[in-house]
Amino acid sequence: METLKANAATAGISQIFFGASITNNYYSSATASRTPDIIVQPNVGVVYTGSNKKQAEHGGFAHDDTNVMLLVSNPSMAQNTNYQFVETKQVAPTILKFLGLDPNALDAVKMEGTAVLPGSF
Repeated sequence: METLKANAATAGISQIFFGASITNNYYSSATASRTPDIIVQPNVGVVYTGSNKKQAEHGGFAHDDTNVMLLVSNPSMAQNTNYQFVETKQVAPTILKFLGLDPNALDAVKMEGTAVLPGSF
């Protein structure tokens, strides 16, 4: 951790998440093997790669990565704009409900209590 902090400017590190800053948003790494111990948020525009080919990344915690517009279209829905905070994990159960299937058939929906998107029904 100290090495990351000491080299943050050179490495283009904006923020380092560890300890409580991770467990506030994820399961504890002590009980969940997929939760990382450390997450490094690079500065906007920084991509870590050794490749000279096309560079791509899968998003992070920057504002533009975590605030994503979602358009839902269905002829049976009334027009509506909703500015309520939602999470991408709500998309799958909402699609299942639109298809007339039970969202609670998904283990993750049951375990996490994930709701369908607000205003969709």
